[in-house]
Amino acid sequence: PQVSFTLELEFSCSVLLDRAELTLRATSDSTELTPQDNVVELSVPIRYEANVFLSSATNLPRYELHPLGTFSPSPGPEFTTTLKVQNLGCYPLQNITLHMALPALGHRGATILSVTKVLAENASCRLHPPHEGTPVVPVPPEELLHTER
Repeated sequence: PQVSFTLELEFSCSVLLDRAELTLRATSDSTELTPQDNVVELSVPIRYEANVFLSSATNLPRYELHPLGTFSPSPGPEFTTTLKVQNLGCYPLQNITLHMALPALGHRGATILSVTKVLAENASCRLHPPHEGTPVVPVPPEELLHTER
């Protein structure tokens, strides 16, 4: 006969383990010819669930783009957007990557957003232009009408 069961383990935030070592042994009152196969030792890697909270704030919650074909060549008001990534869990996190795609072109290739400065605390940030060969698709103004953010 075959028996299946689920083993649920709880781990402490104060002791972080890389692996869980388990020894499972089956015993019986019956006489058995091959008792050596009644023991199995398992070593399983432990992966902890991340509890990440992402928030953002800006000092310019609303900015109105000019109607079709009347984009001004001069830049609009400068604004600051702050993104915050918080680890709410008790386990350390490594190699977190946050990718942001920003709408940069409007009708006829008019620039509607350009990043002038990236400031980072407790992180390393890189600003990448689109990859070579990746098309930059302009965002028509009528599509922006249906987008809240």
